[in-house]
Amino acid sequence: MEDRPVRNMEEFAAFCGVSRPTVSKYFHDPDSVRPATRAKIEQALEESNYRPNIFAVNQNRKLTKNIGIVLPYLADPFFAEIARRIETLVIAQGFRPILLSSHGDPQLEVGNLDALRAIKPAAVLLAPLGRASDRAALESFCADVPTVNFDANIEGIGEAFVGHNNEQATDKMVEYLTRTGEPPVFFEMRTPPNPNANKRRLAYIGAMERLGFAPQVVQAHGEGWALEEIGYNEGRRVIMERAFSSNTIFCSNDRLAIGFLAAAYELGLRVGREADCALRVAGHDNHPVARFTCPTLTTISHDYARIATKSVETMMALIESGERGDTRQVTLFDGELIMRASA
Repeated sequence: MEDRPVRNMEEFAAFCGVSRPTVSKYFHDPDSVRPATRAKIEQALEESNYRPNIFAVNQNRKLTKNIGIVLPYLADPFFAEIARRIETLVIAQGFRPILLSSHGDPQLEVGNLDALRAIKPAAVLLAPLGRASDRAALESFCADVPTVNFDANIEGIGEAFVGHNNEQATDKMVEYLTRTGEPPVFFEMRTPPNPNANKRRLAYIGAMERLGFAPQVVQAHGEGWALEEIGYNEGRRVIMERAFSSNTIFCSNDRLAIGFLAAAYELGLRVGREADCALRVAGHDNHPVARFTCPTLTTISHDYARIATKSVETMMALIESGERGDTRQVTLFDGELIMRASA
C-alpha cells in the first residue's frame, strides 16, 4: 500500500480495500470481523497515518429510539397499508416510527435519508424508488445506518431485503387465466414508477412461453404515480384501437386495472366471467379497494402481514446484535390468488 494521508473512515476503507461497514464493525469490536479481514485492517493502520477518532465512533453508536420508515409514495394505498402495519409493530417494540414519503422524487428521497442520518436512528426500513434512486446516496446511507430494504429490491442496498415473490405470483395468475379462458395479454406502463413492474413483465413472458402461448405486452403511455388515470385513459385508447389479441387482460398492478375497468364500462363493455361478458380483467397487489370495484377485481395478493412482520423482526435483530453482516439476507413471500368477479 502506498503511503498517503488518510483523513476519515471512508478514505481508510478505500485505502485498505475493505467495505466501510466492515471497518466500522472492526472499530466497534475487532473480533466481530474475520481474522483475515482484521489482519488486513491492522496492517493498513500500521502503513497509513490514519487514527480513528474514538470519541466520534462512540458518539455515532449512541442510537435513539427512532426508527425511520421511508416510502416512495405514501398516497399509494398499498404503501399506506404496509406502513400502517409496520408502524404498529415498531411501536409495540418500544420504538418511535418516523414515516417519510419521497413522493416519487429522487432528490426528496436523498433529503429524507439525510434528515434521518442527522438524528441517528436505531435503524431504517427503506422502500426505495428503484431505478430513479440515487444509488450512491443509498449506499452511503446504508453504510452508516442499519437498513432493511423492502418492496423494491435494489441489489446490495441494506443488510436485508424482504418482499413479494413477483415471479411466483405472476406465474400463478397466468396459469389460472390460461386454464380458465383465453391466454392473457399483459397491460403495463411503458415507464413504470416501481421496478417490480419489470419483474412482472419478464415473469409473464416466461410463464406464457412455458405454457406454450405467445406473450403479448401492451404498454400504456404516461409517467408518475397517477396509475388509475393512466389505466383509464390508456385503457380507452387501446380498447378503441383493438390492440388486444385476447379478451383476457392481465394488468401489471391493481391501480392500472381499476382505471381499465372504468374505461371498459364507459365504452359499454361488460367485464366478468359470464358468457355475455366481452372481457376478463385481472390485476396484481390486492389493492385495498379491489374488493369494492365493479365488478370486484381478480388479483394476486401480497402477504402484507408477513412482509411487515419479517421486515421489523429483521430490523430488530440488527439493532439487538449491533453487528452488520457480510451476507445480505433476501426473504420473499409468495402471493395468493384472489378469485373475484372480473376474471
